Amino acid sequence: LYDFVDFNRSILMMDIGYVNDPYIISMNPKVVAVNSAVQMDLTGQICADSVGRRIISGTGGQLDFVRGATLSKGGKSITAIPSRAKNGQSKIVPILDDGSGVVTPRADAHWVVTEYGAVDLTGLSLQERAKRIIRIAHPDDRAMLEMSGFSRFGKHFFLV
Repeated sequence: LYDFVDFNRSILMMDIGYVNDPYIISMNPKVVAVNSAVQMDLTGQICADSVGRRIISGTGGQLDFVRGATLSKGGKSITAIPSRAKNGQSKIVPILDDGSGVVTPRADAHWVVTEYGAVDLTGLSLQERAKRIIRIAHPDDRAMLEMSGFSRFGKHFFLV
């Protein structure tokens, strides 16, 4: 890799302030940003850097690329998350674990993909977001998530 990059005029190395600038990213048409997540709550808040209070990585440029792709003509922001962790716990939760960092705010969460499907959360109410997120959760976790949604969003949760 280093031999390929060394003095190669077709390779342009730039500062992270340029590379991760959402405006610069958005200048490219049809940008598709695919990011991962540690956990996601029913409103669409995405934690990608911690397990509860334990930091496991930096935020990197996730939000920069989420926003850059969203602003890109024909672009899409996608969060890919397995429905469950290796230990069997749901990665889709009613509320993020205490101390979890929100790397991507719910207003910026658009497409979310698990092994059970894909949903577009763009412009939806909190109730509708929760319903769609539950659809792509592990089947064994959906009843628990629905009850949590009912508790969180009130008696009209299933009527909307």
